Amino acid sequence: MRVVVVGATGNVGTAVVRALVDEPRVDSIVGVARREPRWAAPKTRWAAVDVVRDSLDPVVRDADVVVHLAWLFQPTHDPSVTWETNVVGTARLLDAVARAGIPKLVYASSIGAYSPRPDDEPVDEAWPTDGWPMAAYGREKAYVERLLDAHAATYPDRRVVRLRPSFIFQENAASQQRRLFAGPLLPGRMLRPGLLPVLPWPRGLRFQAMHADDAADGYRRAVVEPVRGAFNLAAEPVITGQAIGELLDARVVDVPPSLVRRAMAGAWRTHLLPASPELFEMARRLPLMSSERARAELGWSPRHSATDAVDAFLAGLRRRGSGPTPPLAA
Repeated sequence: MRVVVVGATGNVGTAVVRALVDEPRVDSIVGVARREPRWAAPKTRWAAVDVVRDSLDPVVRDADVVVHLAWLFQPTHDPSVTWETNVVGTARLLDAVARAGIPKLVYASSIGAYSPRPDDEPVDEAWPTDGWPMAAYGREKAYVERLLDAHAATYPDRRVVRLRPSFIFQENAASQQRRLFAGPLLPGRMLRPGLLPVLPWPRGLRFQAMHADDAADGYRRAVVEPVRGAFNLAAEPVITGQAIGELLDARVVDVPPSLVRRAMAGAWRTHLLPASPELFEMARRLPLMSSERARAELGWSPRHSATDAVDAFLAGLRRRGSGPTPPLAA
């Protein structure tokens, strides 16, 4: 089996390549990224390709499966740039996949594609994917879901798989995630148990998380198993402020979300914070997901708890964790 991984050098991409290297049913991997890494992974060759500007036909030709992970989070101050890569780039890749007659596409959707839910009852894959329209990330993920709907309807004989994972962490991606979302305001060396006496936490904020290796196992299974459709991926438990406080041995103090948003807005406007306040508002509204379908049909089960995944991220922040590719470099 020949697998093309588009966006192979980021947090999820590196983990997916590692998982596919260990999969005996995969004979060769083409890792696609804008910048070719120095990382020499077994069974893998690299292709420096931009999904917006370069021809994608030669890259996907003769593939058995194309895995699409490429996604641009920044700049949040100019959403036209992220739209061009995330939406227009995906549309170009879908066109190339269609022309090449690729029998299977595995796409990295997200919990961010889901519409808000007013309670904490976990949603399955049938929950609406209209996103949170005020945040560029939610708009773009929702729009790509519609592109996939059209592709699947036009080519019903081909398999389209959408994985909708929760927040994904690993130690080696901590430096990248700090750059993308927190910037210089996050005191990495201070995030040691016992050093922070108080942890301010937005009241009511909770989220689901998972380790990158568990996410990659989901993608590996989606590649090799005869499945189609959407699959939620999330580990237990749900992460709350209390859970983070226990990891840091800190007392949690609830902060009104409106105060957090105003502080984020000021820091974002002055370019001290990369993440926009709209992204915070989207995170507050995310539903909780059920992963029962992935467990039943993919045989997927996370080996790490959500707490383990967050703890790995915190350890990476303290150690300036980095990986072997340009996006993951410290």
